[in-house]
Amino acid sequence: AFDGANAVIHLAGESVGEGRWTRRKKERILESRVQGTRHLVDRLETLEQKPEVLVSASAVGYYGSQGDHILDETAEAGKDYLADVCQQWEAEAARARQFGIRVIPVRIGIVMGLGGGALKKMLTPFKLGLGGRLGNGKQWMPWIHLTDLVNVLCFTAQHPTLDRPINATAPHPVTNRDFTRSLGKALHRPAFFPVPGPMLRLALGEFGSVLLYSQRVIPKALTDLAFSFHF
Repeated sequence: AFDGANAVIHLAGESVGEGRWTRRKKERILESRVQGTRHLVDRLETLEQKPEVLVSASAVGYYGSQGDHILDETAEAGKDYLADVCQQWEAEAARARQFGIRVIPVRIGIVMGLGGGALKKMLTPFKLGLGGRLGNGKQWMPWIHLTDLVNVLCFTAQHPTLDRPINATAPHPVTNRDFTRSLGKALHRPAFFPVPGPMLRLALGEFGSVLLYSQRVIPKALTDLAFSFHF
């Protein structure tokens, strides 16, 4: 599959948003990313003609929850479970540098697009007029439109010198409160039903806490490279 490939884009991993985070679920989240990336990099090392670049998915979970602090690619990593997963994930991809492949970890935000992903889960309650902010709504949401994400992946794969992590998020993160208002307005529905933090944690376990993370992530690397966002 890699014969003659100039670039490899690696996106595989167990969904973090499907199912309750049991001990086994968390193991699958970690193993699918770390071991999956390890096997891929091991295979790339054996190729006689290696690709020039490996674009490897990561996530804004790398930063943990940091309140109102603006997070570009130089920000420190968080200290929770998802931050640890992302650090191990990126470390496995970085091994490809040892045999001459440039590596670009792409720290992806909350992907918005029709037909799946985060938006699909949100639409039903909002269409029923039962949508509302999560917790106090003050947490920052680092979102990106699916079209822009695909363009980011292609842009980075074709960039001749890029060899470092990038944030794949829209240039203007919004608070959950503002996002909720915008989604309600777009659907012509009220959005007056907040979901208290304790209820989220009760319903979703540890993942419920993740939905309350505040991550004011900006795509400084892409902005510096004059990448053009559509959304």
